[in-house]
Amino acid sequence: MSSGANGAGSGAAHDLRLSVVLPTFRERGNVAELVRRLDGTLGASGWEAIFVDDDSPDGTAETVKNIAAHDPRVRCLRRVGRRGLAGACIEGILSSSAPFVAVMDADLQHDEKVLPRMLARLEGGSADLVVGTRYVAGGDASAFSESRSLISKLATKMVHRLLGAEISDPMSGFFMLRRDRFDPIAGQLSPVGFKILLDIVTVARGHWRIAEESYVFAARKEGESKFNVQIGLEFLGLLLAKMSGGVLDPRFIFFALVGSVGLVVHLLALKLAMLSGAEPFRTAQWIATFVAMTSNFFLNNELTYRDRRLKGPALLKGLAGFYAFCSLGALANVDFATTLFYTDRQVWWVAGASGALMSALWNYAMSSMFIWRTR
Repeated sequence: MSSGANGAGSGAAHDLRLSVVLPTFRERGNVAELVRRLDGTLGASGWEAIFVDDDSPDGTAETVKNIAAHDPRVRCLRRVGRRGLAGACIEGILSSSAPFVAVMDADLQHDEKVLPRMLARLEGGSADLVVGTRYVAGGDASAFSESRSLISKLATKMVHRLLGAEISDPMSGFFMLRRDRFDPIAGQLSPVGFKILLDIVTVARGHWRIAEESYVFAARKEGESKFNVQIGLEFLGLLLAKMSGGVLDPRFIFFALVGSVGLVVHLLALKLAMLSGAEPFRTAQWIATFVAMTSNFFLNNELTYRDRRLKGPALLKGLAGFYAFCSLGALANVDFATTLFYTDRQVWWVAGASGALMSALWNYAMSSMFIWRTR
């Protein structure tokens, strides 16, 4: 850090204008360079950097804290037992003190030199939200791989067509907003998912003035991309939730998706149990229910409750609790399916599927409240 950066703290507390929220996971190699760039762009005072780290195993939080020990403009929020970009952004924004808050990635792919232009738009009163976009004149997303570029453009078209979002880059993770406009909508935002901007724009539609600033998306130099199939599924879940007008919670959509997979697992296990000679049908249904419950627990832990993923002893305790709370639903499932099997011409797959679907809502409610303890 430069001498100007080390001595910047005394004035920053008095003229704080901008908080920069930086969600991180395994970004140790980029932290110092990012702070240096913010210092060079924003000056000696008037801003703070809030790193929200999801308990990175590579020591990202420790790196931030070492810098913060000498630069009071830098803060670290280390989240333990919670994970996910949307939740990190929400917590970071709510912890900010400045009248304006920017959100950007910590991988050096977002151009920090655009921040002053964004801030000028907000301070000038012409906008409540300024979005950094790669898809207008002056913007560039050529650093994307061909496959990543195709996925991004497809997702953008889906958002435009299904939600009617008017901004050119609703998938952007680079934006700035007025802090006083965020608090009223914070409770309506989902902490699950990867694209927090899409959620904000949908909730605030018609009430916020939105502007755009172009930027060039840079190639990553340190660390690795967090984009994967799981994040793609989270995006689809958020999109479906917004299409329902918020009636469906993204987490329930993920739970239902896992349940659909679990239904297939249930039916396969049921068929195998019957082929192996399990008699009567009730016994085969119990075996299939146990297999499906186990499958659902581990899939939900990785997808539905990714931000509250259980590990180690907590994983085994959670599995035991999942069995216990879902046993009532399973009991109703088995009794209902058995009755249906013997009264409806013994159509095994109809009986099995009906019993499994009957307990789905109960399992979701119990899982959310007592296993992963979500709001």
